[in-house]
Amino acid sequence: MTSSTRRAFLGSLAAAVPLTTGCSQVASARDRPNVIVVLTDDQGYGDLACHGNKHLRTPNLDRVHRESVRFTNFHSSPLCSPTRSSLMTGRYNYRTGVVDTWVGMAMMRASEFTLAESLAAAGYRTGIFGKWHLGDNYPLRAMDQGFQESLVFTDGALGAIGDPAPNTYFDPVLLRNGQPEKTSGYCTKVFFDAAMQFMGKNREQSFFVYLPTNVPHGPLDVAESDAAPYRAMGLDDGTARVYGMVENLDGHMGRLLKFLETSGLEENTVLIFMSDNGPWGARYNAGLRDQKGSVYNGGIKVPFFVRDPRRFRSGVDVDRIAAHIDVNPTLLEICGVKKPEGVQMDGVSLVPLLKGKAANWPDRTLFFQQTRPDPEGIDEPRLFTHCAARSQRYKIVMATPNKKESYTRAIGPEETELFDIKQDPGESNNIAKEHPQIVRRMRKEYEAWFRDVTRGINPPVRNQLGAPAANPTTLTGQDLRGPRAAFAPWNHQSAERQRTREPDGFGYWEVEVARAGAYEITLRLGSADEEKATLKEGTARLQVGKISREQQITKAARAVTFQLSLEPGEARLEAALSGQRKDGQIVSPFFVDVKRLGAA
Repeated sequence: MTSSTRRAFLGSLAAAVPLTTGCSQVASARDRPNVIVVLTDDQGYGDLACHGNKHLRTPNLDRVHRESVRFTNFHSSPLCSPTRSSLMTGRYNYRTGVVDTWVGMAMMRASEFTLAESLAAAGYRTGIFGKWHLGDNYPLRAMDQGFQESLVFTDGALGAIGDPAPNTYFDPVLLRNGQPEKTSGYCTKVFFDAAMQFMGKNREQSFFVYLPTNVPHGPLDVAESDAAPYRAMGLDDGTARVYGMVENLDGHMGRLLKFLETSGLEENTVLIFMSDNGPWGARYNAGLRDQKGSVYNGGIKVPFFVRDPRRFRSGVDVDRIAAHIDVNPTLLEICGVKKPEGVQMDGVSLVPLLKGKAANWPDRTLFFQQTRPDPEGIDEPRLFTHCAARSQRYKIVMATPNKKESYTRAIGPEETELFDIKQDPGESNNIAKEHPQIVRRMRKEYEAWFRDVTRGINPPVRNQLGAPAANPTTLTGQDLRGPRAAFAPWNHQSAERQRTREPDGFGYWEVEVARAGAYEITLRLGSADEEKATLKEGTARLQVGKISREQQITKAARAVTFQLSLEPGEARLEAALSGQRKDGQIVSPFFVDVKRLGAA
């Protein structure tokens, strides 16, 4: 959708409340349901007591499970950013520009039309509290994509390189509507507190709350009092910490349920609970094969509970296959908001299944693929690599046991696995040889899907520089691209280690200069007050498009600053530091600050 089309559609929505869908009309803005989506991070299907975990205590999530419609065959992408883009847009992640979780491939195109934008245009108050992970700079931030209130951290985890401070999960510095804010308490409590304050403030109108927690994602930063009971059960330290984080989360879910009851909001609030992918690390996963990053069920099958006392049944299981792409169209129908015009959604509304009125629900095929850059830095998806296709009964998997090889080597028909998921949910019995015709058919379906969703994957998604809405801008290793980009530090701790030893990682940033003018661009390995962030003598080189500058680095300098004039347009920004390593390799700065000073 182009910018002009988006503006026109937003205007039509704002003028059209109340709206109609194909099956219902909302009587008034106040009658429309509130929406809460709780999305946890790396919580596997087995990380719930209600899914058979004998160690984990999750009484409040178990209650949500009892009081919800539960989708027992719900799927996500194998990793988090792709799932988040699909949830927001109702589209497969490749269409949105999101390919992976880092090295410049976790940015969602600003032209995508999000669930928050649709609901905000229809009169909803929208807020996000937690992890966005679809772009840290304008115009890709949550606050640029339909969220009127945002309390988020940048990058993919608290303490990651894009954070404004070397955060831990306790008392983190977060960004409230783009501005740093020091908070107090454990991160999960901070996010739930902010979400409930937002709901209380906006209780007189419909609201959409997106609560994407960063637990139980690593680093496994949790109070010892939360982890100790699980360690005492004989569980390994990593599992004990994960379970401590989940039980802590469960307590805050209990607080949320109590808040909805006492505030009178419960009856008219849709609450969705889900996870973004399978667990990171080997632990109980309800008999599913593999874990996060895999296209086997252990990596992509996740909890999905829909709780709405007024509209839907409680304690009912739905076994029809569904996925992250279905969340957006489902919620739009529930809220009586029409889909964006001109947008090709891949998901379908699950409302008939929620209402138990889908006796003849048609079969369909869902597709899953995970792409990682290869050693040459090629980061575009490859056909028949690390992928799967799933119908209601059958599933093909095209992957190799070696994960690195799996991302680059195409799997032929003779290597493609076929599973009868109805009989074999653990994917242990490959029946491809007995049913070659099913393998051929599903591979053809996958190939058609792949060619369709990757048609618009280029050009790359870009950060804007010098835009009036966000000046200055800081580029970090999260969005660095190129063959050696993966060696750049991903969090502040690894950056400190590299500064102590030798910095690593080299690449470039894809950018768009928003306005012509004089710019100041500063290259640094750390903040001004970090003693170990000094540079060694050498040369600093900066190239933005066709403009190139070079200067010497003085001993113990904390940064190198260039001033140059830039014209508007798309460009590749490459910053290189020499003399920082004994082996002579050049490295990229960990941070690049870009500020427009004014007219040239």
